[in-house]
Amino acid sequence: MKDAPRDAVELHGDWLRVPLGDGHTADFHYRWLRHNCDRERHPLTRERTRCSSELADDVRPRVASLAGDALFVVWEPDGHESLYPLTWLDTHAYARGRVDVPAPSADLAALEVSAADVALGRQIAAALARVRERGAAVVRHDPSDSTPPEAQTEAIVTAFEAAGLRAVATHFGRIEDLRTDNTTNQNTDQLGYTDAPIHLHTDQPFLERPPRYQVLQCIRAADQGGDNLLADARAAFRHLEAHDARAAELLATVPVRFDRKQQNFARVVESPIVARRGDRDFLVRCSYFTLAPHRLPFSQMGEFYRAHDRFIRLVRDPQHHVLVGLQPGDWLVYDNHRTLHARTGFTGPRWLRGIYFDPAEASAAAGAGAT
Repeated sequence: MKDAPRDAVELHGDWLRVPLGDGHTADFHYRWLRHNCDRERHPLTRERTRCSSELADDVRPRVASLAGDALFVVWEPDGHESLYPLTWLDTHAYARGRVDVPAPSADLAALEVSAADVALGRQIAAALARVRERGAAVVRHDPSDSTPPEAQTEAIVTAFEAAGLRAVATHFGRIEDLRTDNTTNQNTDQLGYTDAPIHLHTDQPFLERPPRYQVLQCIRAADQGGDNLLADARAAFRHLEAHDARAAELLATVPVRFDRKQQNFARVVESPIVARRGDRDFLVRCSYFTLAPHRLPFSQMGEFYRAHDRFIRLVRDPQHHVLVGLQPGDWLVYDNHRTLHARTGFTGPRWLRGIYFDPAEASAAAGAGAT
């Protein structure tokens, strides 16, 4: 809850924050509170008369507010009323003064770089600084530049290489022309070369070393639709880790298979969805359309699906998306190890160019390993 008064009860996904006085707060899960309602004890022995297993799975407050020196709650779905003295909550607090880990940001302005009156090298330096901080950057076209966007692609590649990156060719080729009438690339039998919507994913998760960065340069905008969506998967994972440690651990330890089969290309990689967890060395593999059927023990399948789906629902929540509309000459760059990207369906001759990059030292190491 944003901008809540200091003495207000804050309701969040499955927990609430209670002000305890003198600026102190404590966080409590809804289920914990409902289970510990003092009104469900025997009047003589004061023993608990309700087991948590009897509560509805979707228990949550209909009303939650301070009533004098107590927290008053009316619960969904049964309308039960509870009253918790603040002194009792203070005594039993298990998350006092907790600092919550934010979910992914939807702030487009924080990603934008203006190209007006700025040399290309400086644009790229500013963009890469935003990528390091936020996972992506959007560079807006200089309206005074009349050079056709398609004539600028090689200059962008050269400038990125001058900044210490190297263009990486994939099974599509060195530069992808993402358009429905593509005649320049190989292996175009995949969604990127259609006008269909594509939900959030990372690229090339079926490679041992997915490329680190991708640039998407707008050559021609769609007549309708074709907007890009971005979501910070690293921020989502940190948020999940702070709320559901078991789910995060499963995502980081249970291997799954990414299986890409095309007419002239096939590759399979087995890896946890979160392959590396460090802030400076994070790698998420996330692709619903290349995820192979899971081969997990029967006893593990249910909890893994719950962990996976909680993470994906978090990043798919529109309030955590950055919506990016690109016009001819605009381009965006994102960290493919950290940021999920998507696009809406479209009509008309939309044309984006995609180029993958790796840090020069990573490219050199990959080349040495291939010899």
